[in-house]
Amino acid sequence: MHAITIPEPGGPEALVWAEVPDPEPGEGEVLVDVAASAVNRADLLQRQGFYDPPPGVSPYPGLECSGRIAALGPGVSGWTVGDEVCALLSGGGYAEKVTVPIGQLLPVPEGVDLITAAALPEVACTVWSNVFMMAHLRPGETLLVHGGASGIGTMAIQLAKAVGAKVAVTAGGKEKLRRCAELGADILIDYREQDFVEEIRAATAGAGADVILDIIGAKYLDRNVRALAVNGRLAVIGLQGGVKGELNLGALLGKRAAVMATSLRGRPMHEKTTIVAAVREHVWPLLAGGTVRAVVDRTLPMPEASEAHRALEESTHVGKVVLLAPSAQKS
Repeated sequence: MHAITIPEPGGPEALVWAEVPDPEPGEGEVLVDVAASAVNRADLLQRQGFYDPPPGVSPYPGLECSGRIAALGPGVSGWTVGDEVCALLSGGGYAEKVTVPIGQLLPVPEGVDLITAAALPEVACTVWSNVFMMAHLRPGETLLVHGGASGIGTMAIQLAKAVGAKVAVTAGGKEKLRRCAELGADILIDYREQDFVEEIRAATAGAGADVILDIIGAKYLDRNVRALAVNGRLAVIGLQGGVKGELNLGALLGKRAAVMATSLRGRPMHEKTTIVAAVREHVWPLLAGGTVRAVVDRTLPMPEASEAHRALEESTHVGKVVLLAPSAQKS
C-alpha cells in the first residue's frame, strides 16, 4: 500500500507519499480500506517532530478515517467485511489501509456519505468527551468556544445548541463569524478586534461563560479564568498559544471554578472505547436526523497532504480539510 510518510520532520514538504508494508489486523482489530482521512492540527505537530504517536501505533499521520472493512482480526464480532465505517485512530489515517481496534470503530451515520464521515470521529469524540462528559455543559448554560470556525469549533457549536445551551465563539474575521452564526452561534467575537472577556460579560449580564473550550492554552489562561462564570469549567484541549501560563488561584477560588486539560490521542484504549460508545449513542442520532452535520471546507488527494497542511497553517479553512485516498478518487 501507499501512505504519507515523514522521513525527516519539517514543513509541509516533509510529507512524502511512499510505498509501505500493508498492516495486518491483530486481536480485536479490523483492517479498513481507507476512503478518506481528515486533517487535524495534531498531524501538523507530528510532521514537525513535536508529537510522536504512542508506542506501537502506526507511524503515519492521521487521527481519523472512513472506509470499508477489508478483513477481520481474531476475536472480532459484530462487524462484517464490506461494512462502511469511520474510526477514531491513534495514527495511520493518511494511508490506503489502516488497522482499527473495534472499540474505536463507528458505522457511517445514516444520511452521511462515506467521504464526509472521515471528518467526524475526532471532532465528535473531542467535543463530546470534553464539553459534555468532563465539563458537563447543561441546557441554558453558556459555552464559549475559541476557534469557532475550526473543525472542533463547528461541531461544538452544533452540539451545544442541540442540548439547549447558548454559544459564544471567537474567530478571526467577519466571514468566519458569519459561518459560525449559520451553525447557531449566538455571540460572535472577532478576537482580532474585540476583547473576549469584555464581550462575554456584556452578553451574559456580567455572569460569564459556564464552560470554555480552549485550543490556545497559556496565552489565554488568565483571560479565560476572568471570563468564567461562578462554578465555571475551563477545558483546555490545545496549546497553540504556549504551554506555560500564570494561573490566579485566588480568582479561580473566588469563582469556585475548575481548569481541566485533556488530550485524546494518548488516552488508554478503554477510555477511547467509552468515548466512542457515548458518541455513537448521543451524537450519531443527531447526525442521522440532520440536527448536526460535518462541516467540510475542501477535499484534496491524499498524496497532496502537504497542501492540506498549508491550509491549516494559514487558517484559510472553515471546518475540516479532508484527504481522499486514491481508491475514493477513482470511484
